Amino acid sequence: MQYAPRVDHKENDMIRNFVGRTLIVTGAARGIGLALAKRLLNEGARVHACDIDEMDPADVQPGLILHRIDVCDETAVSGFFNELKSAGETIDGLVNNAAILDATPFDKLSSQRFREVLDVNLEGTLTFIRHAVPVLKGAERPVIVNVASIMGMFGSRASIPYSSAKGAIVNLTRCLAADLSPQGILVNAVAPGFIETRMSKLPDGSSEYATEDFQDVYLKHGRLPIGRVGQPEEIAGPICFLLSADAAYVTGQVLLVDGGVSAVF
Repeated sequence: MQYAPRVDHKENDMIRNFVGRTLIVTGAARGIGLALAKRLLNEGARVHACDIDEMDPADVQPGLILHRIDVCDETAVSGFFNELKSAGETIDGLVNNAAILDATPFDKLSSQRFREVLDVNLEGTLTFIRHAVPVLKGAERPVIVNVASIMGMFGSRASIPYSSAKGAIVNLTRCLAADLSPQGILVNAVAPGFIETRMSKLPDGSSEYATEDFQDVYLKHGRLPIGRVGQPEEIAGPICFLLSADAAYVTGQVLLVDGGVSAVF
């Protein structure tokens, strides 16, 4: 059976439509956030890369401005945006990608853990947006993109905190699109499917996508129509579309980038 192959984008394949634009990416130290930051840099943008973790020095490139920020620390987030305002920087876009995964079974889930996951994945997103809006209003074409998940669209076992937070981000995106449109700010989201990142690693270091259960259910029985898991770069592209002028009439939408899982769910 012939499946759609992975496309490895090269720098000279990119359309440089972010020249002169400055964007913020949270959770940018690795995975989807890092792939997006690199893609934006290759397309001419300046990128403020925010993460609670340090970025690998090998990934640091010219035009990438690093910030160690916990999205749950409102004082730190406020200070970050105050610095941008003091420097007179115009921010053209914000991508809320910072998140933590949780796979706690219902009978072992504590209120504290539920709150921790929502604090990072949901409230951290809203905190960044609240502080970003006054800065974004100065941009010619301001845009916000939230990273949701297909786990926020459908039910799944042992996924209450994570799926609840991502589901809330879906409707947060829709509500913000309505609230912020009078200020000219577009708000959309992407919902990735099975993507090979640090989040997909099991405690022993192996990939959850290499397990017999995943291979059987999603690959052998066709519940992942494209026939393979995705790579972070394959989420970066759709996010760039939503950040670009090509999406100037798109707001309040959730773009599922999942290899077709939702089509046969």
